[in-house]
Amino acid sequence: MTGMSNTLHSLKPTSRRPLHGLMVLLVEDSLTAGEAVRLMCITSGTRLRRADCMTSARRHLRIYRPDVAIVDMGLPDGDGAELISELAQASPRTQTIIGLSADPSRATAAMEAGADSFIEKPLNSVAGFQSAILMNLPNHRRPMDIRLLPDLAFEADQRALQEDLVHALDLLNNKE
Repeated sequence: MTGMSNTLHSLKPTSRRPLHGLMVLLVEDSLTAGEAVRLMCITSGTRLRRADCMTSARRHLRIYRPDVAIVDMGLPDGDGAELISELAQASPRTQTIIGLSADPSRATAAMEAGADSFIEKPLNSVAGFQSAILMNLPNHRRPMDIRLLPDLAFEADQRALQEDLVHALDLLNNKE
């Protein structure tokens, strides 16, 4: 894994792909939010690993060391703040940890747990996504001539949104 890690870190960001060479771990159970992050990662040049709950994220973390972790604050098996705290206290620490929620009041809990930044859902700004990561990377990992992409708007996949809503309704009705 060391050889692969060195290869990934030798990939240099460019003005068209300002996050090139970074590995992102997304911990998110929403298909809609996950798809938005996937598109933003592709556009920005990152590699993406996904986990839909804290248990799955912890399995990923036993194998991979992401440069960036984006953690939903409301996960099916616990509070994302707990995972953020673990990531912030780990050695070596994940370079950039971002809390994510549709509830802006969860930003405080994310930051208190150790997040470097917070993004409010729905994610629909490539420039905002890139900025949240770039402004928190160590200087040696930032591109010298950062030129963020124009703010491209992403619209939710209506089928994925409907599946998320049905899943939420099932959880509320205790059908799972």
